[in-house]
Amino acid sequence: MKNSTKERSPTNSVAHSTTIHVNDSSDDEQQDDYLPPDLIVNERQSLLLGLDQHNFPRYMTASPLPSARINDSSPKDAWSTFKVRSKYYLPILQWLPLYSGNLLLGDLIAGITLSCLLIPQGLSYATALCKLETVHGLYAIAFPAITYAVFGMSRQMSVGPEATLSLLVGSSIAQVNHGTDGENHVDALAWACLMTIFVGVFTFLLGIFRLGFLDSLMSRALLRGFISGVGLVVALQQGIILLGLVHLSEENGITEASSSIARLLFLLRNVQYSHVLTASVSAASVAFLMMARVTKSKLARFRWFQLLPEVLLVVVVSSLLTYYCDWENKGLAILGTIEGKGIPLPSFPDFPDSKHMKDLLITAAMIAIIGFVESVVIAKTYSSKHNYSVSANRELVALGAANMVSGLFQGIPAFGSVARSKINDKAGARTQMACLIAGVVALFAIFFLLPYFYYLPKCVLSAIIFVAVLSLLGELPEDLHFIFRIGAWRDLGLLLVTFFATIVISLEFGTLLAVTLSLLLTIKETSYPRISIMGRVKGTNNKFRPIQDDPDVVEHLEDVLIVRIDEPLFFANTGQLKDRLRRLEQFGDMSIHPSESPRLGGLSYMIFDVDNMPTIDASAVQILYEIVEAYHARGIRVYFVRLREKPMALFRKSGLLGVVGQVNLFRKVSDAIETIEKDMVNNGSSTPSLHQ
Repeated sequence: MKNSTKERSPTNSVAHSTTIHVNDSSDDEQQDDYLPPDLIVNERQSLLLGLDQHNFPRYMTASPLPSARINDSSPKDAWSTFKVRSKYYLPILQWLPLYSGNLLLGDLIAGITLSCLLIPQGLSYATALCKLETVHGLYAIAFPAITYAVFGMSRQMSVGPEATLSLLVGSSIAQVNHGTDGENHVDALAWACLMTIFVGVFTFLLGIFRLGFLDSLMSRALLRGFISGVGLVVALQQGIILLGLVHLSEENGITEASSSIARLLFLLRNVQYSHVLTASVSAASVAFLMMARVTKSKLARFRWFQLLPEVLLVVVVSSLLTYYCDWENKGLAILGTIEGKGIPLPSFPDFPDSKHMKDLLITAAMIAIIGFVESVVIAKTYSSKHNYSVSANRELVALGAANMVSGLFQGIPAFGSVARSKINDKAGARTQMACLIAGVVALFAIFFLLPYFYYLPKCVLSAIIFVAVLSLLGELPEDLHFIFRIGAWRDLGLLLVTFFATIVISLEFGTLLAVTLSLLLTIKETSYPRISIMGRVKGTNNKFRPIQDDPDVVEHLEDVLIVRIDEPLFFANTGQLKDRLRRLEQFGDMSIHPSESPRLGGLSYMIFDVDNMPTIDASAVQILYEIVEAYHARGIRVYFVRLREKPMALFRKSGLLGVVGQVNLFRKVSDAIETIEKDMVNNGSSTPSLHQ
C-alpha cells in the first residue's frame, strides 16, 4: 500500500505545525473512521487530540475537546461491593468518616437553633393536639432525629412532630373514644404509639418496594387544599385555648370529636366570656412570634438575626412572668408537674379491639402518605439547592425507620417540616450532624429540663401552634393567585373540594378524599394513550406533522389515517385505544363530541407511526392484535412505521408481525405513502395521487 503525504500551512501562522502521516486505504469503511491523509494541525491541537497515536478517530476533527475517559471504579469482589453498598444504605458511613471540624460550627449552631424551636413545638403538639403528656413530644424529637441522621440522605431536613400529623393522631383518638363508655375507651398513649409504629412500617415498605415515585401522584392543589383545611381546623381548635374558654366549651358539649363548624359557632357566641389574662398572654405571644417572623423575612441578609430563637424566648419569658406574677393563681392554666420518666425501654404497645384496628390502620396509612410527600419534596428541594443527590426510596426507608423507633420509644409520628428545614438551612446546617445534635439536645431536655416547664402557660403552647398553622394558611393566597393567573379551574375545584371536606365533614374524610382523588386523577390520566393524528404539510409531498399543531397548514389525507403513538403502551393506557382510534377515524379530532355527525369519509389505509413507542407489554400487544384484525376484516390495510427493536420482538412472538406482514413495516411515513399510492394505481383507484 502506498503512503501519501500532503502539507498545508496552518491558519495560525504563529503556531508550530505538525505533519500527520496517515496510511492511505481504499477501504471505504476505514476512510470513514479516520482522519483524511492531508490533515496538519498546530501544536496545541495536536496535544488536545493526542497525536502520539497512529490512528485518529474522525470525530476528533470536529472539536479540539478531548474525549471523556470513564473511570470504572466499580467494586470487583464481594467485600468491596459490601463496603460501597453499605455507604449507600447507611449514609452515616459515608459522611461521618469524612466529617471535619470546619463543618462542626455550622452544624452545631443549626442543631441548637433547631432545638430551640423543636422542643416547644414538641411540647405543644403532644399536649394540645394529641392530648398526651408533654414528654412524648420530646421522645418524638429525640429518637426520630437520631435515627434519621443514621439512615437519611438529606442534610438540611429537620425531622420531628408536625402539626398536621399530630392533629390526625389526636383526632383519631377522639373519634374512637367518642360515644363509648369508659370501659371501652382505648388507651390514648398505646393508640398513638401503635399508630406511629404502623406509620413507620407503611413508610418503610413503600421504600423497600421502591415506590418513592408516589410523591408525584399527590396533586399540589389537593395537597394545598387539605393542608389549608387542616390549618383552619387547628386554628379553631387552638382558639378556644387561646381565649381561655376550655371549661366553658366542655360545658357546652364541645369535645375533641366536635366539628370545626361547631367550634366556630361556639367561639362566635362566647368570645365575650374570654378569660382576660389568658387572652392577653395569648395575644402578646402571637404578636411577638408574628413580628419576629416578619422581621426575619425583612432582614434576611443578616444571618445572625435569623438565629434568633423567638419561640424559646416566648417560652422562657412567659414562664418567668407566670412565676413572678403568680399568674397560676389568677386563672392562667399552666403545664404543671411533668413526670421525668427518663428514657423508656423500647416496647410494643397493646393492640386495641379488632373493631378499632381498621380505623387505626387507615389513619396510619394516610399519615404515612401525607408525611412522606411533604418530606420528599423538602429533601429534593435542598439537595438541588446544595448540589447533592437524594433517593426518594432511601428517604422512605429512613423516615420509616425513624417512626418505628419513635413508636417503640413512646413517641408520635415525625416527618420533615418545611419551616424547620428552612431555619436549619439558614442556620448553617451542612450535614446530618445538625439533625443528630437536635436529637441529643432533646435527650438532654428529657433528663434535665422538664422541671423548668412547670410554669409554662398552656396558652403559650397554643400560640406556638397557632402561628405555625398561620404559616400554612399564608401559602394559600400565593397558590390561588397562580391558579387564577393561568386559569387552572380544575385545580381550583380540587383545592376547594378538599378544603371544605376537611373543614365541614372531618379531618379523616378530608385526608381520605385527597389521597383518593389523587389516585383517581393519576389513573384517569394514564389510562388515556397519548396519540396524535398526522397530516401532510400543504405544498409538500413528504412532510407530515400533527394536525392539531396547525390545522391551517396541515391537511388530512383522503382514505388514509396516520396515527402517531407518543408513549409506551401497556395495560393501563390501552383499554380505551380502540374507542379513541374509532373517534379519530370518524372526526379526525378528539375534541369533537361523539354525538355529532362523522366529518371524515371512508378509510382504506391505516398507518401507525410508533417511533415514540420504545416498549410495549403483553396486554397492549394483544389489544393491537385485535385492532389490526378488525381493520383487516373491514378491508383496511395496516402499516407500521419506525417499529423499534423491543416492540418488534413482541410483535414477532405474539404473531402480530405475521398478521401485519413484514412488507408493511417502513422506516418513514413517506415510504408507506408511496406504497399506498402504488396500491391505488394497481387497483385502478380513481383517487388522485396523495402527493398532489
